Amino acid sequence: MFLLALTVGALAANLYYAQPIIALIADSVGFSVSASGLIVTLIQAGYGVGVLLLVPLGDIMEVKKLVLSMIVVTIFGVIGLAFAGDIYSYLLAALVTGLGASAAQVVVPYTSHLVEPQRRGQVVGTLMSGLMIGIMLSRPLSSYLTDLFSWHTIFIVSAVIMVLVMIALATVMPKKYPDKKDLKYRNLLTSMYHIYKTEKILRRRSIYQASMFSAFCIFWTASPLYLMGSDMGFTQTEIAIFALAGVAGAIVAPLSGKVADRGHISMGTVVAMSSASLAFLLGHLHFADRNIVFGLLVFCAILLDAGVTANLVLGQRVIFSLPAEIRSRVNGLHVATIFIGGAIGSALGAWSFVKGGWPLTSMVGFSLPVIGLLYFLTESKILKEEIKHKLAHN
Repeated sequence: MFLLALTVGALAANLYYAQPIIALIADSVGFSVSASGLIVTLIQAGYGVGVLLLVPLGDIMEVKKLVLSMIVVTIFGVIGLAFAGDIYSYLLAALVTGLGASAAQVVVPYTSHLVEPQRRGQVVGTLMSGLMIGIMLSRPLSSYLTDLFSWHTIFIVSAVIMVLVMIALATVMPKKYPDKKDLKYRNLLTSMYHIYKTEKILRRRSIYQASMFSAFCIFWTASPLYLMGSDMGFTQTEIAIFALAGVAGAIVAPLSGKVADRGHISMGTVVAMSSASLAFLLGHLHFADRNIVFGLLVFCAILLDAGVTANLVLGQRVIFSLPAEIRSRVNGLHVATIFIGGAIGSALGAWSFVKGGWPLTSMVGFSLPVIGLLYFLTESKILKEEIKHKLAHN
């Protein structure tokens, strides 16, 4: 379980290494400031394509073979990022990196097969702790290595990490063969439309988390630009210390899993979405003292990341109550929707900061969890009862 959590975190980290050094990459590769959001957006777009086209293969392929193959793709992608010399080579490498890193979402439903239903939320919470810690550590590690060497270094280090993870998985990861070996890939993909159309639980949980993850990406795309600006003047090392604050938010994942296992999905969702909105509302406050602003942003980062992590765990506990034979496709559809929100958030973060600075960015970020919460409040009593029934029996 520790190795699988480590794998999920190491894979997910590849999506965020570029966030705190976005300005340096843009200057080196040739992006304009207003288009710099593409540096992260293209990796996330590749991840989204991967969860739609590759992750569902977990329902028809031997999972260990699929995961190891996708890690190889990730290694080639991050090496490409390290040595990209122009916009086009960077964007191609970013897409490849995202495609391969989507292996994290093959591991999550795979792990849910290894445990009994009554512990599934707790185990998913453990994996999400690994994922969020990987995401949160990726930014300070990236900033620190960039300060010591150059922005290329973090992607070389990532390639080494992924090679070590691949060797460890090849040694100890149990094999899992599909429940339906006769299902063709074309039919697998077409069935996803039917699943998304018929499973209202899946659609709703995906949209809730997409609104949260969009806000998450707005914050972590724009906050380094804000801290590096002339008003704040932070160095890459100081930004690395700031990014460490988000790690504290990951501790809520196992707790959220236990809350989900006990059936308190609705209460947990309201608390998680409200926390994310409150984080941006507090971040909108303005103070003349640089240290007060920094301290407030640290608190906002912890509150936001805790809310996003909790809502993700709650959502995955719900969708993994759907039939086991469609679990990879369900997770692929869930995460693809989330990362559409994330890609939009990354682009909005750079755009809103250029257009209106941190005040506009914080208000755009505030609005997204609020929209998600308002949509959640339209969830019918019948659907809530259906969710409780599925959690109790699956």
